[in-house]
Amino acid sequence: MKKIILISFLFLISFHNLYAQGSAGSSGDFEPRFIVDMPTAGIIGHLQYSADVDFYQNGGALFGVSFGLLNTFNVGLSYGGTHLIGSSKPEWNKFPGMSIKARPFDETQILPAIALGFDSQGKEVYLDSLDRYTIKSPGIFLVFSKNFSAAGFLSIHSGINYSLERADGDKDLNLFFGAEKTLGTFLSIIAEYNLAINDSDPKALGKGNGYLNLAARASIGSGFTIGVNFKDFIKNQQNINIANRTVSIEYIGRL
Repeated sequence: MKKIILISFLFLISFHNLYAQGSAGSSGDFEPRFIVDMPTAGIIGHLQYSADVDFYQNGGALFGVSFGLLNTFNVGLSYGGTHLIGSSKPEWNKFPGMSIKARPFDETQILPAIALGFDSQGKEVYLDSLDRYTIKSPGIFLVFSKNFSAAGFLSIHSGINYSLERADGDKDLNLFFGAEKTLGTFLSIIAEYNLAINDSDPKALGKGNGYLNLAARASIGSGFTIGVNFKDFIKNQQNINIANRTVSIEYIGRL
């Protein structure tokens, strides 16, 4: 994981002079579809597709693809596992993840964009004993996103979701919030607070503090974006020392 993070930072340095064409920075060509773990109202357009890879602890990787069937409707599939990097035997997730997202209302000068959908893909290690991911999937969600001009762009996101990962006994609705600020043409910094109301029961992993996540994303070429994520700063889970470090790579193209 240290090598992956180092390579990611080298990418950020090496490509800082390129014209931004990913989903980060004020010159980004595509809408960010996630804050860190939780969705935004962003989508990809008709006949566009995305290929995503997330790298996380225990040699884990998650691979996903999404397709824009309409300008307002996306579908996606994902699958991954742990120990895919290294010498241990790979352990694959129990099920592939599926997602759909529709945006019936685009952003206006006054009103935010509104998207709703379903995403069964949680984040990081799948825990068979609890029948859930380390970070629960969004499940059914409704999200609002609004952009403002502020030395580039400032994007604000808020949403509500209901995860179907409920074997730990926590079946509550959940709320989440986030913000993204562009820093120049190719770089964005992100903050996300997932209240994790649905991850606070005695058998759940969370301690009731929610998840505070920070990230940096850089557009590194035509359609490519790389992100470095620092998750759970307030140690909502017992096994977090400083922050859980993960890396994400995104490519968006056209069919």
